[in-house]
Amino acid sequence: MNLRALLALGLVLYLGWGLLLYVFQRQLIYLPVEGSSHSYPVERFSSAGESIEVLVLNPGKQRALMYFGGNAEWVAGNAPGFLHSLPDQTVYLVNYRGYAGSTGTPSEPALYQDALSIYDQIRDRHRGISAAGRSLGSAVATYLASQRPLERLILVTPFDSILHIAQDHYWFYPVSLLLKDTFDSMARVAAIEADTLVVLAQGDEIISAKYSQRLIEAFPPSQLTVVTIDGAGHNSLSGLQEYYAAMAGFVSRDERARRR
Repeated sequence: MNLRALLALGLVLYLGWGLLLYVFQRQLIYLPVEGSSHSYPVERFSSAGESIEVLVLNPGKQRALMYFGGNAEWVAGNAPGFLHSLPDQTVYLVNYRGYAGSTGTPSEPALYQDALSIYDQIRDRHRGISAAGRSLGSAVATYLASQRPLERLILVTPFDSILHIAQDHYWFYPVSLLLKDTFDSMARVAAIEADTLVVLAQGDEIISAKYSQRLIEAFPPSQLTVVTIDGAGHNSLSGLQEYYAAMAGFVSRDERARRR
């Protein structure tokens, strides 16, 4: 095979792989899981014609926490930890579109729309609402915090932007022109007023520390608390009591201030 033929083959492979990445990019980002059955209360919220399934823990409390999980997370698996650590908060564990019992297909605009819709439907039930997001969910929680008033914002193993991550992984493609969902949390920090907690996993093998650090540095230091859980990995973090204790302590600090 001569040089011209090799170059032609290389170009075909390059364009073909790029086309596959473009067409199937959302299948690479969103990995819906069904999980196993559970007995936790479920409420369905209408959002832009879709039905979003949300687990509701400790209903009827004055204050609430909305939780947005990772891209391959079964949110019901967090229920025991939240029940134990936040008994005085109503906790809403959101199943994204296409996840568990929610209808529709996930995308960045859709997840943002659903977060706003659920918030608007529960806002009159509670005196105050906080939000927590883990990994992909940190971008959803960040967006919500930039659009609606929150008492507290908790970002778990967050990243600055999926665009930055994709550019590093696929540096040989014009990713900024191809990526449909960028989840640019860093661009929204200036619009966030809520005190914010960032929880990092010391051994995070999925989200490189530099992506979390860029987001951290975008916040005013006076607005931010950063906690690193030693010995935790990206996926093992939610199995550690220190993780839930960090969130509970941050939320209860707000409650103690109100009681003074």
